[in-house]
Amino acid sequence: MTAEWGLGTAAIGLAFNCSLAQASPRIVRATQLPDLDQRAYAFTATGTAARLNGELTPELYAALRAEGHNGLAEFAIDDTLTFVPFHALPPWLRRRKVLTTVRNKLESWWLRSGETVEDAWNVLRRRR
Repeated sequence: MTAEWGLGTAAIGLAFNCSLAQASPRIVRATQLPDLDQRAYAFTATGTAARLNGELTPELYAALRAEGHNGLAEFAIDDTLTFVPFHALPPWLRRRKVLTTVRNKLESWWLRSGETVEDAWNVLRRRR
């Protein structure tokens, strides 16, 4: 067993039981572990901290940015975008929030237009 076994899961406990200022340095360290599973748990702890506190430290934002939205930090970034107020986000996450909101709105319009066309087609077929 490696020395870092359990450190990522311990970071989740820190997010629940310690203040953000106390937990942040340890969570950041856990996000840099070589074991991918433990790093994933550390990013889960980051998302949990965002949910519980409505904010993150600059160090945690830097860890999220370093990992990227398509990496292990995907759900932590999504949690941060959901639970941290827009004005409290760093600029790179504000851009991500705007991009995500616009993309979701466009997808919604596209799906609704498809349903409308399908409904109209069904009405026309029934008239024959």
